[in-house]
Amino acid sequence: MWDGRAQAYAGSFARLCAHPVEALLDAAGVGEETYVLDVGTGTGTAALAALKRGARVCAADADAGMVAAARELGVDASVAALPELPYGDGEFDAVVGNFVLNHVGRPRAVLAALRRVLRPGGRLALTTWGVRRGAGQGLLGRACEAAGAVPPAYLPRLDPGEDFVRTADGLAELLAEAGFGDTAAGELAWDHRAGVEEWWSGAAGGVATIGLVVTSQAPETVVRIRREYERLSAEFAEGEGRLALPHRALLASGRRLSCPRP
Repeated sequence: MWDGRAQAYAGSFARLCAHPVEALLDAAGVGEETYVLDVGTGTGTAALAALKRGARVCAADADAGMVAAARELGVDASVAALPELPYGDGEFDAVVGNFVLNHVGRPRAVLAALRRVLRPGGRLALTTWGVRRGAGQGLLGRACEAAGAVPPAYLPRLDPGEDFVRTADGLAELLAEAGFGDTAAGELAWDHRAGVEEWWSGAAGGVATIGLVVTSQAPETVVRIRREYERLSAEFAEGEGRLALPHRALLASGRRLSCPRP
């Protein structure tokens, strides 16, 4: 899904995903000299924000292109695909993952791995997309549907047995099951402002699930998707080719307990 798409991501959806970063770091208790691991770092947004707070930071991402982009910005980043992490037990004071849990096939195994590398009492904070989504999140999907686009059969799908309830309560319960205490979760809502061309470029560049849908279509279908996108974009227009796109996401945090809940 992400192979070779670091540049397309940086020019499109990266700004959207940056919105919760400060709240994410606050929830993980990241401050001066905190030793932090940023998993699924992408182009390094959360890691850089932690560095600005005076934290010591390591970062990991499954895609080598993302890691290279983060390194160019001064992030100590390594290639690692969750749930495998090349770090020692109890190594970090805090672990953060910004919109990474929604991209893994085994969320419980991932949480076990993140718990392993946290010291006892260390804090974990995660963001993910939930079942409630702002109207702006559906814009590109609605354009695909209106154009008659058919999602490709190779799209990654989560096994129902691995899934969890995509609400604040469901995410908090998932963390509690994985051995985290003092769990807290809530919903974030904001309007993401982007240019018409900027927002389209992520999908056209093959970024994320919507990008796989768009780029798998025949050229004439892509033309129809673009036409429907421009039509539907009028609902969110702010003038001069700008859009205000309502979004919602979940933020959850917890403290590593000595033993996971039975």
